[in-house]
Amino acid sequence: MTDSSHDTRPEWDDPSTATPRAAGARLQARRQTATFADGLTLVSGERIAPLQIAYETFGTLSPTRDNAILIVHALTGDSHCAGVFDERDDKAGWWDPLIGPGKAFDTNKYFVVCSNNLGGCQGTSGPNSINPATGARYGMRFPIIIMRDIVHAQKMLLEQLDIRHLLCVSGGSMGGMNALEWAAAFPEWTSSVIPVSTSGRLSPQGLAFSFVERQAIMRDPQWNGGDYDPTEPPTHGLAVARMIAHITYLSSESMTAKFGRRLKDSAKEPFGDQFEVESYLNYQGERFVERFDANSYIYLTKAMDYYDIAEDSASLEEGAARIRCKALFISFRSDWLFMPRDTAELVEALRKAGRDAEYHEIESVYGHDAFLVEYPKYAYLLARFLERIYKYYN
Repeated sequence: MTDSSHDTRPEWDDPSTATPRAAGARLQARRQTATFADGLTLVSGERIAPLQIAYETFGTLSPTRDNAILIVHALTGDSHCAGVFDERDDKAGWWDPLIGPGKAFDTNKYFVVCSNNLGGCQGTSGPNSINPATGARYGMRFPIIIMRDIVHAQKMLLEQLDIRHLLCVSGGSMGGMNALEWAAAFPEWTSSVIPVSTSGRLSPQGLAFSFVERQAIMRDPQWNGGDYDPTEPPTHGLAVARMIAHITYLSSESMTAKFGRRLKDSAKEPFGDQFEVESYLNYQGERFVERFDANSYIYLTKAMDYYDIAEDSASLEEGAARIRCKALFISFRSDWLFMPRDTAELVEALRKAGRDAEYHEIESVYGHDAFLVEYPKYAYLLARFLERIYKYYN
């Protein structure tokens, strides 16, 4: 099924600089941390101990514990998916327009959990954490992680919260891959998944971009093999990595509309950021290094690269068949990082396996970033699908 609803330009047109506030009362967010002294044994056999996981929750878990939804973030996201920490906050969580009372992920009805991914740098154990064996930061001695490890860590958190089943797992981009892995690895846990702007594996082009982004970091002299001083990180390399990535999040149409070939009024240096698009990318790089760790970027992009739903399977169809729950897929026509044709290929594989897979390809000029911008175009699809799932299992 395809939705080609008309294009409406939202009031917020830059997901990286502003998330719109919801009208009326706003959700109160609170950072929480779970600690697991015995840690987690990874698929590789290596162990991370102790393990810390940062998370946030919204809504109320029902007495029968049948209304839990796990929201999973994209590559450089975090557990702050909705709400604000206090009234002085001018930026709500990254999926705030979709999570809250009366919204698609209705917190009057559902209990929403979102954790920072394993390997991250926003409160969950990662390369920037202290290795108890040495008393120093792990750096590149942090074990290699894959999507299954990220899912295992999330499962540990849910079990600590006394949750043993999920009504739904949903996320965009890398978060969509995470949702797919939940359904494939723990089918008994998941009633449904909603992967947005994602597919069962990165394309060769996507792998190439990831490689160049990592190289930008690792060739920065400040990186020092991953053993950099936290007060003097490889900001230049990380900023360039973000600029490269950000280009893949946009589209030719959105860049033309937003910047065209316009020169800055103050542009004087011939090799500086003369064009508005250059200034924009510089700004994105500078902001990113303020909040993200270079080694985490390396580890998480690699986990994303490694993910392949058909791994250890004879075909995509065989790999997809491991998913038994109901699924809603959403893609955006101008997304060239996760192209709609790749999403459609996975949906077709699921349908051939007899699975209940709904698919909507939405018209948008915002490229991959559409899942963080075009909320009005797909919020109703989420709400309708979740209502069907909730009624089906209740």
